[in-house]
Amino acid sequence: MLGKMKMAGVLIALPMAAFACGSAGDSETADAPVTPSEPIVVAEVGFATPESVLHDEVADLYLVSNINGHPLQPDGNGFISRISPSGEVVDLKWIDGEAEGVTLSAPKGMAIVGDVLYVTDIDVVRMFDRVTGEPLGEIEVEGATFLNDLAPAADAGVYLTDTGFQLSADGGFEPSGTDAVYHIAADGDVHTLIADPGLGGPNGVVEVDGEVWVVTFGSGEIFRLVDGERVDLMTVAEGQLDGIVLVGDRLFVSSWGSQGVHAGVVGGEFSAVVTEVQSPADIGYDATRNVMLIPLFELDEVRIVPL
Repeated sequence: MLGKMKMAGVLIALPMAAFACGSAGDSETADAPVTPSEPIVVAEVGFATPESVLHDEVADLYLVSNINGHPLQPDGNGFISRISPSGEVVDLKWIDGEAEGVTLSAPKGMAIVGDVLYVTDIDVVRMFDRVTGEPLGEIEVEGATFLNDLAPAADAGVYLTDTGFQLSADGGFEPSGTDAVYHIAADGDVHTLIADPGLGGPNGVVEVDGEVWVVTFGSGEIFRLVDGERVDLMTVAEGQLDGIVLVGDRLFVSSWGSQGVHAGVVGGEFSAVVTEVQSPADIGYDATRNVMLIPLFELDEVRIVPL
């Protein structure tokens, strides 16, 4: 997640099976998943700067984090939506930062571990009940300025990134020098895996066979961490990488620079599998239907794209 807050134009190069504007059509049942034959565009439903989409496999719903303002402002108005796999809005503000007893300003990455939903929010990680959405507390990451993506860890903890930005005098972004990748253990202890102002803006993160893979927004790199060192550095054309997910043996990454989603294997070339999607942020994946979930940060849309 990064970039200008507004951009003119709407790029829709893919055919659309549906253009979802609210609750329309019959909702599918969890025991009879339907894979769309063409992309579904969920737009004009109230999304406000959607940054991440995550499949809750138990509820069989897609969660959408909405920054609803500046990514670095603690304005208390962020929210998380729930939509169905067919693109219907189930609850626009399922978790609402403006609701009594809830604190949520600029939600970005999300991860589910058991029945706990973890959400990054500027410099803390907030926890919510996966079923009810009720707050379960927060974990402060000391020194962090721009916590971004989250991913489950095999040890029941989570991995997360700090992209290393802070508010500038003109209200924009400037480097904070806090670029880092962290691990939060199941007991809430925070461990630094790597911290270096030269990391290039760590963004998306995923665990693959016990190893941590990261993409960067600033330098456009993909790398894995081994004993606090970056190895297997790869790049994607045009760069500005945001999200990363594993599908089979392939890594899928979203790129603001190319306005697309690219797929490849370690040590190989990455090629575009989705094109002309403006500001694709923290992508998700629904393995049941084999669809990519793409939030379009600047267009207030979500694309559900079959692979």
